[in-house]
Amino acid sequence: MQTTFTEEQLKDPGTARSNEILRACVHCGFCTATCPTYQVLGDELDSPRGRIYLIKDMLENERVPDEKTVKHIDRCLSCLACMTTCPSGVHYMHLVDHARDYIEQNYKRPFSDRALRWILARILPHPMRFRVALLGAKLGRPFARLMPDARLRAMLEMAPKEIPPVSRNDDPQSFAPQGTRRMRVALMTGCAQKALNTDINDATIRLLTRLGAEVVVAEGAGCCGALTHHMGKADESHASAAANIRAWCTEIDNGGLDAIVINTSGCGTTVKDYGHMFRNDPLAEDAARVAGIARDVSEVVMELTGDAPDGTAWQPAKEWIAGTDARTAPERPAEGTVVAYHAACSLQHGQQIKTHPKTLLKKAGFTIVEPSDPHLCCGSAGTYNLMQPEISGKLKARKVRTLEAKNPDIIAAGNIGCMMQIGSGTGVPVVHSVELLDWAWGGPKPPALSRDTSEPEIPKLR
Repeated sequence: MQTTFTEEQLKDPGTARSNEILRACVHCGFCTATCPTYQVLGDELDSPRGRIYLIKDMLENERVPDEKTVKHIDRCLSCLACMTTCPSGVHYMHLVDHARDYIEQNYKRPFSDRALRWILARILPHPMRFRVALLGAKLGRPFARLMPDARLRAMLEMAPKEIPPVSRNDDPQSFAPQGTRRMRVALMTGCAQKALNTDINDATIRLLTRLGAEVVVAEGAGCCGALTHHMGKADESHASAAANIRAWCTEIDNGGLDAIVINTSGCGTTVKDYGHMFRNDPLAEDAARVAGIARDVSEVVMELTGDAPDGTAWQPAKEWIAGTDARTAPERPAEGTVVAYHAACSLQHGQQIKTHPKTLLKKAGFTIVEPSDPHLCCGSAGTYNLMQPEISGKLKARKVRTLEAKNPDIIAAGNIGCMMQIGSGTGVPVVHSVELLDWAWGGPKPPALSRDTSEPEIPKLR
């Protein structure tokens, strides 16, 4: 693609990077075949190729974004399926991130949009605030259908039936490995996940320490910045990211870290991009250090359960399976338990991790099935299901339908957003992959598998 940016425009690092990305695009349109919003809406402007044209025009002409451009860019999920499909290596993620930042600085949204985005940015990245908001939403959930605004309904309907208790495992501390220490890792405990589902971090700590990892929860680490980053709020997202970088570099410099383990794949995609985010910042070197050792939990567990140097296959310790650990429930997964694996977009497209979770679940004894069109997004995408509920709802219905068609006993995913999205549309239990691995290899049965998934009756309009 030809571009006409001036030398003055290219002095801006964001514009220079966008220029590189735009020039890589050859207009082939392969991206339209895997774009969820194009599949739902059928509008070329709601495809990556269409959005690229809109972004190019907006940035080259330095114009104030119009309502049409903003609408189509807002409709992008940032699922990054287009990057997996693109034969030319167009880094769409950096382009759309720059476009959102530009829009945030140059476009005045309607008051209702500004208010919603302000509320989400002030609540979701802060676990205790989020807990209070969830409590309020839970009380109002039975009346969701009475709400005139679809986005307000979506916010109420997102509230889980049960708000989990605070887990002290999320506090800054260190967890000793069982047996010989094989590595030292920092666990990113996240933000929204600490309010929505505390079982995931607990299971991750149990599993990693059982496999010989010392697990550290670093003082000062928190939200990765993704939630505000995808809203174009660069200053807020960079502040969150900078806090993490400093916290983890303190651990790297003091006790040393072999990896930063992330069990929410949306966060993983962002943390692995810290080097780019801070490339022109005084924190550039430290950001690159952090990004260089950021790992999805499946990558670390694959390493820890890899075959032995003598060629023998890894097997869990017999005492794990026997349930001798005092923390372990006696019930083990039934042989042949069918798990439908949902590949989170941020994992399969953002981080290009496609096989690790399935390999591990099979190794743990589960029978793995996958839905048709596994590359398509479930519609969660951070705050997308709250800001674009109609499109998100259609994608959720499609994803649930394809998952349920496999008649699974359990649905597994590697991202809390996907779990909440899919779980709100099905009666099949939805759990994190790491919870299943922990259960199969000596941990307790995931609480979600024992909960009542039936929905309370919601009053209907008369």
